[in-house]
Amino acid sequence: MEYKFTTDNFKQEVIESDLPVLVDFYADWCGPCKMMAPVIAQIAGEYDGKIKVGKINVDDEPDLAQNYNVMSIPMLAIFKNGEIVEKSVGAVSKVKLQELIDKVLA
Repeated sequence: MEYKFTTDNFKQEVIESDLPVLVDFYADWCGPCKMMAPVIAQIAGEYDGKIKVGKINVDDEPDLAQNYNVMSIPMLAIFKNGEIVEKSVGAVSKVKLQELIDKVLA
């Protein structure tokens, strides 16, 4: 399941989450973001129950993007215990993303 994170639910869903959280900072107009969308959806299904997966539209949530210094999108950040523990900028392969997630879950 993919979540939609907003300023209103970010603290509860991401910062206070018992599971690690993969956050996809994206925008609707971003080509590489669109390329990543099906990969993110697959990851959400495959890691269901192990990691929470969600998206933040940087145009709709500029404060969250600014708080986490999002300069380029897509930016994928993995939060654990409220902190970013892994980060990747730009489109990446599913294998690369799985490696980041598996490192956090290890």
